[in-house]
Amino acid sequence: MKHILALDQGTTSSRAIVFAEDGSVRAQAQQEFRQIFPHPGWVEHDPEDIWASQLSVARRALAQAGLKAKDITALGIANQRETVILWDRKSGQPVHNAIVWQDRRTADACAKLKRRGKTSIVRSKTGLVIDPYFSATKLAWLLDGIPGLRLHADRGELAFGTVDSWLLWKLTEGALHITDVSNAARTMLYNIHTGDWDEALLSLFRIPRSLLPRVLPSSHVYGESTKRIFGAPIPIAGIGGDQQAALFGQACHSAGMAKNTYGTGCFMLLNTGAEAVPSKHGLLTTRCAQRGTKAQYALEGGVFIAGAVVQWLRDGLGFFRNSAEIEALAASVEDTGGVYLVPAFAGLGAPHWDAYARGTMLGLTRGTTRAHIARAALEAIAFQSAEVLHAMQKDAGIRLKELRVDGGAAANDMLMQFQADILGVPVLRPKVLETTALGAAYLAGLATGVWKSTAAIGHQWAVGRRFEPVMPKSEAASRMHAWTRALQRSKDWAGR
Repeated sequence: MKHILALDQGTTSSRAIVFAEDGSVRAQAQQEFRQIFPHPGWVEHDPEDIWASQLSVARRALAQAGLKAKDITALGIANQRETVILWDRKSGQPVHNAIVWQDRRTADACAKLKRRGKTSIVRSKTGLVIDPYFSATKLAWLLDGIPGLRLHADRGELAFGTVDSWLLWKLTEGALHITDVSNAARTMLYNIHTGDWDEALLSLFRIPRSLLPRVLPSSHVYGESTKRIFGAPIPIAGIGGDQQAALFGQACHSAGMAKNTYGTGCFMLLNTGAEAVPSKHGLLTTRCAQRGTKAQYALEGGVFIAGAVVQWLRDGLGFFRNSAEIEALAASVEDTGGVYLVPAFAGLGAPHWDAYARGTMLGLTRGTTRAHIARAALEAIAFQSAEVLHAMQKDAGIRLKELRVDGGAAANDMLMQFQADILGVPVLRPKVLETTALGAAYLAGLATGVWKSTAAIGHQWAVGRRFEPVMPKSEAASRMHAWTRALQRSKDWAGR
């Protein structure tokens, strides 16, 4: 039995899972790491915390599986996307904290770019909207805002990477500076049509090309981890931005198939095949995880705050000690009592793209309890996802017959049932929920011969539970209308 080690580096925790070649989980380990909030709307990570936590869980997973590095056929990486890390090429030390994808410090810079009429050039080349979410303005902020960094960058002394590149650099002790197409496509510097860093965009954001990693397919033998890391070299053969990795792990390999991942944020992707479908309804056009040289595209809608609203109730408000407790608390009341919670803590993503929106709670009365708020928080996740699906169907000109789901919050039966009710389509939860890590494992295994084809992977996908919509359509429409009213009140709250 062959085994793959998958590193799943997320926004709030690092995870490692050992998969057997039949797709089953042999062992796993997870560790949360520190979140840094220097100012309102700013979110940072210490890159060394990311690395230390990821290395720790990888070693623990191997130990729990009773395996050594020589027993692992390949290693795959899935990672939080858009997060920016800048480090010194010679020392390998970060020159600043990582600026996380949720960070909104460049909202004003993005607004200026829009006023300068740069929306169309960015959209046409990258498939993205101009927003602080993406890497380019974060990287420009570092170069312009930290004394001396631009000089060092111009001299070729610094390296930029999203989290995948940082992990690859650390695993190989500086031998490889590489990213894959799915991560490059999220930087606002990569042309998704030509498949290369775009000179016009580099000029627009004043980014030296020497900073950038080499872009390779998502399923490819890049090199090996050094012997010191795990005790023996392991081939590194798969990289995927977490959402594209999840799409791959859900076996959505052909056009018309869609998945939604319920993690820190909530991300829905629809595979559109060889066609890069432009969005007219606030979605993104992006690259899928790629095998070989043939490009494959997806429509994507990203919700910034999903599972993070549960974490906020736990850590910020002290509603419960364990996030899993929210389901029982929410189920203790029949409904939200008219409460609507809009978790726009980091602005609004698709399809609204309002960097100045902020969290809002409406409908509170003297009878409102923690249980009502907890239920409203869960429903908010589903409402946001429904908005994305509706936009996606308009852009693609199709009506989805089902939605495949994954991620930590997908284990919540109440949330999944409400999601099916609001969408009006069946929600399918697979037996293996950790499809982000599984996607990274599949990408690595395909490159090293563990699996021969995507068809072989598709045969391993199996439904764990199917949620059928039971709410009357009129009630679902009424609930969505009320959600829209609440959401409108959150918009532009922090605007100037």
